[in-house]
Amino acid sequence: MHLFRSHNYQVFPDRYSVETTTIRGISWTPLPEDLNSKDTLKQFLSDRVVKAARSVYSVMIERNPGLIRDRKYHLKTYRQCCSGKELVDWLMKQNECLQSRSQAVGMWQVLVDEGILVHVKHELNFHDKDTQFYRFQDSEFGLNHTTNEKDSEDELQEGLSLLSQLGPDALLTMILRKCPSQRSAEDLEVIYEEMLHVKAAAHLSTSVRKELAAVLFFESHPKAGTVLFSQGDKGTSWYIIWRGSVNVITHGKGLVTTLHEGEDFGQLALLNDAPRAATIILREDNCHFLRVDKQDFIRILKDVEANTVRLEEHGKTVLVLEKSADSTVQGGAGNNSKYTVMSGTPEKLLEHLLETVKLDSNGNDAIEPCVNDFLLTHKVFMPSSQLCPALQHHYQAELSEGSDQEKAGYVLNTKQKVVKLIAQWVALYGLLLKEDPIALDFLERLKREVAGDFRLCTILKEQFRDRRRTKVLENGYQSLSRNQFDWFSNCEEPVGRLQPIRAQDKVLYEIYRPDNKHLTLMLPVNTSVQDVMSSIVKPGGDHVLVKMNSAGERAQLKLDATAVYTAMGLNERLFICTSSQVEHLMPLKEQQGPERGTIDILEQMGSKDIAGELTNYDWELFTAMHETELVYYIFGRHKFPGAITANLERFVRRFNEVQYWVVTELCLCEDLVKRAILLKKFIKIAAVLKEQKNLNSFFAVMFGLSNSAVQRLYKTWERIPSKTKRIYCAYERLMDPSRNHRAYRLTVAKLSPPYIPFMPLLLKDMTFIHEGNPNYVEKLVNFEKMRMIAKTVKIVRGCRSQAYVSSSPQRGLADRMFLEAPATRISTYSDHALPLRSPSNIRHYVQNLKVIDNQRKLTQLSRTTEC
Repeated sequence: MHLFRSHNYQVFPDRYSVETTTIRGISWTPLPEDLNSKDTLKQFLSDRVVKAARSVYSVMIERNPGLIRDRKYHLKTYRQCCSGKELVDWLMKQNECLQSRSQAVGMWQVLVDEGILVHVKHELNFHDKDTQFYRFQDSEFGLNHTTNEKDSEDELQEGLSLLSQLGPDALLTMILRKCPSQRSAEDLEVIYEEMLHVKAAAHLSTSVRKELAAVLFFESHPKAGTVLFSQGDKGTSWYIIWRGSVNVITHGKGLVTTLHEGEDFGQLALLNDAPRAATIILREDNCHFLRVDKQDFIRILKDVEANTVRLEEHGKTVLVLEKSADSTVQGGAGNNSKYTVMSGTPEKLLEHLLETVKLDSNGNDAIEPCVNDFLLTHKVFMPSSQLCPALQHHYQAELSEGSDQEKAGYVLNTKQKVVKLIAQWVALYGLLLKEDPIALDFLERLKREVAGDFRLCTILKEQFRDRRRTKVLENGYQSLSRNQFDWFSNCEEPVGRLQPIRAQDKVLYEIYRPDNKHLTLMLPVNTSVQDVMSSIVKPGGDHVLVKMNSAGERAQLKLDATAVYTAMGLNERLFICTSSQVEHLMPLKEQQGPERGTIDILEQMGSKDIAGELTNYDWELFTAMHETELVYYIFGRHKFPGAITANLERFVRRFNEVQYWVVTELCLCEDLVKRAILLKKFIKIAAVLKEQKNLNSFFAVMFGLSNSAVQRLYKTWERIPSKTKRIYCAYERLMDPSRNHRAYRLTVAKLSPPYIPFMPLLLKDMTFIHEGNPNYVEKLVNFEKMRMIAKTVKIVRGCRSQAYVSSSPQRGLADRMFLEAPATRISTYSDHALPLRSPSNIRHYVQNLKVIDNQRKLTQLSRTTEC
């Protein structure tokens, strides 16, 4: 009943061994060697769709038998069919969760794509109209079946749930199949949103993506081996691979490369007006492409150039703006409201953005989003050593011409804008700025200057007085406005048991010798490898510092690498030895993980209690991390002196820990009955985590359950109730990586804060943006890239914009799905088991998980458990 596929999603947070960022994504591997996992998955999904259609059809016949009847239209009779509008109306009544008719259209489109629901004239797209008629292929798919009323309702809800998950993808394909001239504004927005996550379009500006959405053609080919075009042909179109893969072949060389989903080809021939340089052959069946024809491609390039404004100083371009049809585009102010900043020198970007800062009577006017984009990413292109003098220069700027009144007004207005921008800077970074000596010195000096300016200080005090007493800042922390001027008056430490790791903090280093004896050192977080070694051995020797994981893989650390201890992965250890001893190092026994599972403890703890403590701990880890750590992590921490990513790395490591905890416990449980109970418990834990909007641990548990060592436990899976299997299958759909994890993104779009996002995917998105776009374009800061990076960073801010409150003891959806009765469960254990169920003991357990992270060992244990 479960999908034959294996997920492995690990994030390796070390930034000292490689120059470029590497995020390891999801790998799909067939479990039984004799099965084709792709065909198995496709067949499995089709079977589920047929089952869903059967339940929908049965309920429709039972409750609304008159819906399917003969129809007359234009003097022609269509036998036993329904109108598209009536089908959408019926579905909206059955599923109250549907927010729009387009969602229902997508659900019916799934059945159309499967051939279960057929248009009377065999049109491919489903239409929400009275004059469009559809028939169910009941005899071909065996849709007629009878069940009791309770099972019928359960099956209907499960069927609707599956169709609602598959609907958006079917709706998107349906939109793409439309002729571009027939697409509505809503259709274009859907396509544009998808283009944001297409690799081939990563480097394109917002306006270009929107223009592409209006001209893209959908093209599909059913058979592998089809030649799309041949070398030497005239170039007529640019292609993006939407689904499938192609081989690139050239004369004399044969197969040059293989291109996959999200990649593109054919652009060069259009740009150079040259013949095709290679032959493109479909590598697999059922390939889909997005096609842009030559005339549209050339027109878009011309439009971009025509809408681009370049500001020059001393013969050099210093700022590039792009005109937009949207008058509310970010980055505009006054007469420039229709222009978006694309690139510029750091100084000119700051000057332009200061102009966008609006002042009202009480200083409450919202900061433009582009200002936040600049502030969240400024360290990439304008470190504090540049930003602070530039802000000081603007603060002291004077008007060279005009009356005294005009000059005084200009000075006061400019100072207010600078102060407002700096206040936003402090609001975004909080107490982190106190750890930046240059920034802190600048803020203290400017504070004295502001305090010495009577007129400015009076205006600022009036603004503070007019504001509400309690204000929630973007980072979610509450503070009281005060009359005295203080940059950090609204900054507070996150409240929680777990405090953030700061750059000046010291951590306990455990370093092992070849004889497995260890020594401990208290050193600052950012200590370099050179300093660590100097604390242990005399300089001048041939000693090296090595990290080694549980599989025995070794990596020698560079002397200039920093913060290596907080960046270590699961079960990794540091060793110091001579160069000749490196190859003889062996993993410690403690690195191998536990030899016995904790089933006796787990079976005495409630699933909801475990999930609750997992979420509580995750929230502490999540809030201890500052969003700017994402920027340091992706661009490389070594490029930002004094910066740390320890809190982010700790949070990412937790994902891997929870994932392997699930696999470890199931593989170490030898009793088949207990193992089946434990498997069901983990599925319920996943259900509760999803209900609590803890998507990070939800995915960690699900990836653990889909690990190949767990998936091959067929006897265990056979003992799982069918309802639990259906729940697991529904959740597994959210893990589908196709279309850049579209299923997950659609789920997240419906969530309101607070929630914990799937952090590895956010890091993957940022890596995607970073590697697909240069930091500088023609020696100017690529601000379009910074805007995209900041957008992802803002997702993290948005997740935490509301305070998290621990889940209530009331029964939730997961309880209703699993019908687990805590009182009955408790009574089956002796009195000594009750303390294990206390929140403090459960909290201690989830914070100290012991795991095996060696996949080879886990597979061996799995084979020993079930031959």
